[in-house]
Amino acid sequence: MSLKKINTVLAAVFVLFILWFGTEYIVRPAATAPSFGLPSWPSGDGGGFLIVKGVRDVVLALVLGVLLVTGQRRALGWVLLVEALAAYGDMTTVLAHHGAVATALGVHGLTATLMAVTGLLFLRETGKPADARAPRTRQPA
Repeated sequence: MSLKKINTVLAAVFVLFILWFGTEYIVRPAATAPSFGLPSWPSGDGGGFLIVKGVRDVVLALVLGVLLVTGQRRALGWVLLVEALAAYGDMTTVLAHHGAVATALGVHGLTATLMAVTGLLFLRETGKPADARAPRTRQPA
């Protein structure tokens, strides 16, 4: 299987995965929230912050999806690298608030690392070959 096909499958999986759990935070925030890894959750009107997290994730997924569908593969690689920072931020938040270390590292950290690796694979796929960057000189006939 070519690098382009592998990258396409990985990007599609990220789009669907992020879209799915983002939607879960919007539709069922109280049921989905415990899987994030924090030890306590907002009560009362604070639950709206869970929906904000869901909206953020849906938007992140849609950005990836648009770049994938429109064939903007190099931009997709860069965006995957940048969006990995959101997952690293989630990991750091869970750790900083004495949440579940296994969830912080095994869910957020792993997701972030896989996104970053996939982004690097896209950049490698779309990089210009070394001989294309060098100016061509005509050989005498």
